[in-house]
Amino acid sequence: MTFESFSEAHTMVLGLIFIIALIMGAVVNKTNFCTMGAVSDLVNIGDTGRMRAWIFAMAIAIIGIILLESFDILNVDASRPPYRRSSFSWIEFMLGGFMFGVGMTLGSGCGNKTLVRIGGGNIKSIMVLLLISTCAYFMLNPFPGSDKTLYSELFYGWTNPLTVSLSTNQDIGAILGGFADIDPVTIRLVLGGLIAVGLLIFALKSTDFRGSFDNVLGGTVVGVAVLAAWFVTASLVTINVDDELNSWTEYASDDVWSMFEDSDRPRDVGVQSFTFVNPMGQLMRYAVNDFDKNYLTFGVVAVLGVIFGSFLWSIIRRKFRIEWFASGSDFLNHFIGGILMGIGGILALGCTIGQAVTGVSTLALGSFIAFGSIVFGSALTMKIQYYKMVYEDEATFMKALLSSLVDMRLLPSGLRKLDAV
Repeated sequence: MTFESFSEAHTMVLGLIFIIALIMGAVVNKTNFCTMGAVSDLVNIGDTGRMRAWIFAMAIAIIGIILLESFDILNVDASRPPYRRSSFSWIEFMLGGFMFGVGMTLGSGCGNKTLVRIGGGNIKSIMVLLLISTCAYFMLNPFPGSDKTLYSELFYGWTNPLTVSLSTNQDIGAILGGFADIDPVTIRLVLGGLIAVGLLIFALKSTDFRGSFDNVLGGTVVGVAVLAAWFVTASLVTINVDDELNSWTEYASDDVWSMFEDSDRPRDVGVQSFTFVNPMGQLMRYAVNDFDKNYLTFGVVAVLGVIFGSFLWSIIRRKFRIEWFASGSDFLNHFIGGILMGIGGILALGCTIGQAVTGVSTLALGSFIAFGSIVFGSALTMKIQYYKMVYEDEATFMKALLSSLVDMRLLPSGLRKLDAV
C-alpha cells in the first residue's frame, strides 16, 4: 500500500495494528491462551497443553521471520525494541525475566493476559495495568523535576559494567556468521529452521495438543499476529516521495524529521511487533501528554486493541464478569506483581509475548535468556506458594524456597526442609 504522506501511512499502520491486536485479544480470551497458565499447568498438574501452544506460537513466528528475511521482504536488525543489538545485557535479561516471572505469578497473568482480563471485566487487572504502566514509564522517563529514572537509580550503575559489547549483533545468525564468514541470513534460515522444526515437533507430538482446538488456535493466532505486525511495520506500507518509494519507517528517520519541531514528531515509529510492558508505559505517556496524537503509538493501539477484542468476545459470549480482590493478601500479591512486571519487563526488554515470541522470532540470544528466566521465576514462585499453602504456618519462606529448589533439582536433596508435595 502506497501513500503520498507520512501521516496517511502512519494512520493506516496504526489502524491495521489495532485490528490485529483486537483479533488477538478476542482469540486469547476465547482459547484461554495464557503463558502464566502454561507454567502453572506444567508445574502443578504436569499438563503441557498451554505450554505447547506457547511453543507453537514461537515456531510460527520464527519460521515467518527467517523466510521473509531470506526473501529480502523485511529486516528486523533495527527493530523496536532492539532485540539484536550488539550490546548484550545478559544480567538484565536474567534479572528482568526473573522479576517478570515472579510478578506475573503474583499478578495472575502476564502483560497480555492482564489486558485480556480487563476486557473480561477484571477490576484487579486494572490496578495491575496502572502499576505496570507507572513503573514502565518511570523506568524510561525521568521523575518530575529530575533527570533520573528508575533504571538509572536502581540498575544502570551496576548492570552496565556487566554488559558485553559484541562485535556483531546478538542474534545467532550474526554471531555464527562472524565466526564462519557466512551470510547471517543463511545461518538464520538453516539454524533457525532447525530450531523452529524442533519446537513444532515438541508441540505437535502430543495428541492432546493436536486434539485441542483452542490450544492450536491460540498458538496459531498469537504466532501469526506477531508475524503480521512485523510485516506491516517493515514492508506493507510505503510512501511515495518524489517518485521514490520509502517505507514509512524510513520516512520517519532523523534526517527527514530534523526540519520539524520535536513536539511535532510521532513517537516510537519503527519496525516492531507485539510486546506489552513498554507499551503500557507509552499509554501513560499518551495520557500525561493530554492524548496528543503524536504520542499515539504502535504500542498504545496494541494495548487498546487487545482490551477491546477481549471485551467484544466477553460480551458476545456473555462472559463479562466483574471480579474484585478476594482478600487483603490477594490485593498485596497483585500490587507487588504489577510493580515487578513493570520494572522487570523493561529491564528484560520484553514480556512473555514481547521476548518469548516476538524477540525469539529474531533469534536474539537475549530473548532466549529472558524467556528461560521468566519461566524459572514463575515456576519457582508457584512452588513456593504451593508449599506455603499445604504446610501453612510450618512453611517459612526460606523452608519453602529451599524445598522448591530441591524439587527443581537446583539443590541437593539433603537441603530439603519440607516433605515433597
